Amino acid sequence: MDRNVREAFALARERYAELGVDVDRAIDRLGRLSVSLHCWQGDDVVGFEGSSGEIGGGLAVTGRYPGRARDGDELRADLDRALSLIPGSHRLNLHASYAEAPGRPVDRDALGPEHFSRWIDWAKRRGVGLDFNPTFFAHPLAADGLTLSHPDPAIRRFWVDHGIICRRIGAAFGEATGTPCVTNLWIPDGSKDLPVDRKGPRERLLSSLDAIFAEPIDSARNKDAVEGKLFGIGAEAYTVGSHEFYLAYAVSRGKLLCLDAGHYHPTEVLSDKLSAVLAFLDEALLHVSRGVRWDSDHVVTLTDELDAIAQELVRGDYLGRVHLGLDFFDASINRVAAWVIGARNLLKALLRALLEPIDRLRALEAEGDLTGRLALLEEAKLLPSGAVWDYYCQERGVPGGIEWLDAIRSYERDVLAKRVEAGA
Repeated sequence: MDRNVREAFALARERYAELGVDVDRAIDRLGRLSVSLHCWQGDDVVGFEGSSGEIGGGLAVTGRYPGRARDGDELRADLDRALSLIPGSHRLNLHASYAEAPGRPVDRDALGPEHFSRWIDWAKRRGVGLDFNPTFFAHPLAADGLTLSHPDPAIRRFWVDHGIICRRIGAAFGEATGTPCVTNLWIPDGSKDLPVDRKGPRERLLSSLDAIFAEPIDSARNKDAVEGKLFGIGAEAYTVGSHEFYLAYAVSRGKLLCLDAGHYHPTEVLSDKLSAVLAFLDEALLHVSRGVRWDSDHVVTLTDELDAIAQELVRGDYLGRVHLGLDFFDASINRVAAWVIGARNLLKALLRALLEPIDRLRALEAEGDLTGRLALLEEAKLLPSGAVWDYYCQERGVPGGIEWLDAIRSYERDVLAKRVEAGA
């Protein structure tokens, strides 16, 4: 380990100890946390179904940075590079559209675990868990932006069957990797302009969801989550699966609620919702993203809100009840670097929260000393968490500071550039 890093860490440990913070315990707790990296950042949400690149469902990826992954082998190689630069042991979040079915195409209502065998082999070889998502977009039967709430029973049946199959695939992932798969359901259904009937689509969605979740599956293999949204492109006026709808569904049906940082009104924040929903739910799923003016899925940066999310997770003792995942897609920058930046920032925020002098802050608050609480909160912002982060990274064989970018530059030169030469 670098001598300067070791010496800076020793000084930081002393500084934190003065405030009653056990740095070694914080590092140990951070090392036991996993972040689920989302596969769709690596190829602009295209998937492996031979899509022309039209995603639909209110989703849009901007940019044309060279070197996009074009198949499973390239995507797995990119993930390997990213994971090697993120300290700790993490997970992968797959969409159903990333099935690998050589030869005759397999439609989404006929998928099975065998179409993800190469992903399972990769996960077992790396020792990482797998999470999963049905793909309710980029398909002819989702062309009008409606799936599980569609007025046509045959179309609804297709998507219900897709949801049922995806839960079974998630269970197969959990069985193969030895860690539960979180299978998260999100649909794009909504209306561009004001609908007359808001009730009917939600009643159809409720019925469809109940049909999807009717089959009992051991939660040791698969955990079900549902994800709401405020609006999207093509659903500006009405979203069938709103936050309120899925909150009620998760509470009444015993499902995980997925909270996505970009799926609320710009004046709402995810950090304020954690203690509210977890008062009624055993577990939740977080999709950590960064919306800019709307749900635009920017790469996660170390913002005040990211700090606030991490603080709520630690202060509320929710780390054992919340599954952490990333959700963004940016093709304007190096896609592998986007994973690394986003994951490292989430981990940095969690480390900063774990290093907070929470016992002293709680004591000040309990005593009614709000002046002291505010003063300590502000002073804590300049505590040397960066020195602890660099030590944590190097201790786990990962570059600290900005040194990781050198590895990305080499990978771009040696791997991604060759894809461009081959016509990627």
